[in-house]
Amino acid sequence: MVNLSIRFEVKTTFQVTKQKAYTALLDLDSAKHWMQGFVGIERLEDGPIRVGSQWKETRKMFGKEATEHFEVVELDEPNKIVLCCDGTKGTTGKGVYLFTYIISSSGDHSEITLDGEIKGLTGLTKLFGKMMAGTFRKACEKDLEALKAYLEK
Repeated sequence: MVNLSIRFEVKTTFQVTKQKAYTALLDLDSAKHWMQGFVGIERLEDGPIRVGSQWKETRKMFGKEATEHFEVVELDEPNKIVLCCDGTKGTTGKGVYLFTYIISSSGDHSEITLDGEIKGLTGLTKLFGKMMAGTFRKACEKDLEALKAYLEK
């Protein structure tokens, strides 16, 4: 059985430096100021965010609270952040969601490209996966736009 992954991409230009964009993506304490449907974030260890850092993020989506488990899998300051959301440890119950943020810049603005990948879907979730990818892309787009508005004010 072939296990296909579903991919999507979102790009947003920010009128802030590359370093500021990078720092903001990892600033879990400020997420409450911009994240859509934010309920709370629970860090699973102390100290600065690093490879291996984990947290549980709770948001209200479609009228219900959903909690997902995130882990930092790669950091290349200030160019790249890779986060993994293990669906089996959260409300989703299945799938592995990879979020790769690539930050490039020219002058005083930067561009964040988010490459999303959904793996490990089976049965009906695989069938609906393509539709889910569109929903995820839109949600990620809204998040980046909200972060942009927060950083540029």
